[in-house]
Amino acid sequence: SPAQKLVFNRVNGKRPPLLLQQISAPEECYTLAHEENVRFVYEAWQQVEQQLDSSRNGESTCGPVQYVEKTPNPGLKNFVPIDLEEWWAQQFLAKIENCS
Repeated sequence: SPAQKLVFNRVNGKRPPLLLQQISAPEECYTLAHEENVRFVYEAWQQVEQQLDSSRNGESTCGPVQYVEKTPNPGLKNFVPIDLEEWWAQQFLAKIENCS
């Protein structure tokens, strides 16, 4: 005789609540192309920062120019940029805590 199939019926036709693990983002996989793009952007940005520092110190008269608004937007008065390094650290620690 053929093997019987297991059938799971929903209680009252409702879906079970999602578990926290199902909600969390799947494991991130980085391809070589992704890593190459990140490295390129990082190295290019480091070069821009070096050129900006050189022009601030009067070592160079050409190079990148830092944009500064003459009349800042009052709606952005309390704007705080995100600290990506801190955010990544928190994500890393949360992942470790979830695994243990």
